[in-house]
Amino acid sequence: MGRVEGKVAFITGAARGQGRSHALRLAQEGADIIAVDICEDVEGTVYAGATEADLAETVRQVEALDRRIVAIKADVRDFDGLRKAVDDGVAQLGRLDIVSANAGILTSPSNAENFSDETWNTMIDINLSGVWRTAKAAIPHIKAGGRGGSIILTSSEAGLRAYQSAAHYVSAKHGVVGLMRTLALELAPDMIRVNSIHPTQVDTDMIQNEPTYKLFLPDVEHPTREQFAAASQSVNALPIPWVESVDISNALLFLASDEARYVTGVTLAVDAGCFLK
Repeated sequence: MGRVEGKVAFITGAARGQGRSHALRLAQEGADIIAVDICEDVEGTVYAGATEADLAETVRQVEALDRRIVAIKADVRDFDGLRKAVDDGVAQLGRLDIVSANAGILTSPSNAENFSDETWNTMIDINLSGVWRTAKAAIPHIKAGGRGGSIILTSSEAGLRAYQSAAHYVSAKHGVVGLMRTLALELAPDMIRVNSIHPTQVDTDMIQNEPTYKLFLPDVEHPTREQFAAASQSVNALPIPWVESVDISNALLFLASDEARYVTGVTLAVDAGCFLK
């Protein structure tokens, strides 16, 4: 306990899934939380978006751990709103040390030539530009503290390798790696470390939906979770279909803690050996 005691973490996409898991894991280890989420459906996604009730549940669970949390509805496509959320959180909690740029979406699969401009632009705006805006809003506060810090960008296995029918997602997640490496160099003089996390399939709403199942099982009319599990397991070296959100949170906790005080510019895969396949 106490690996990030007394620190404050800013997390995007915190209403549910990996974002909520990150908030809880960091809170368990002593951090206070600034949590933001759009709390709306995003046009083009293949699953329902998080809700304000979901964000309120994140608040409840963090407070049950006797940690403070400031939760604000904000969209990573809106820099002014994102900056205000960070500013308000820091004003209430007193500092900023850790950033988890976690918010992201997945849309219906398609060959690259068939994506509409709108679908492509929405993906890049959230999954890449939104990560940049998150960092941009947070960096001045970390620098002002003069204590260094840790910024963790959520990429994907798709940030390390190509996947058919997901050119927009693959492009965004590869872009996150370039952003991470550049920020790691730019922020090193301030002892601010920047790394990226690359999960394989994670058991969240983003993958547990029929359109995603059909990406893996295109010849099955209505594939089930059980059928998808077998197909999903085939991409991993370890004999598991997917990892859990807490597995990503544990990696994020390591990167956020002083245990990783000299780790920067790293692409950390939590992928059950997927990259080896």
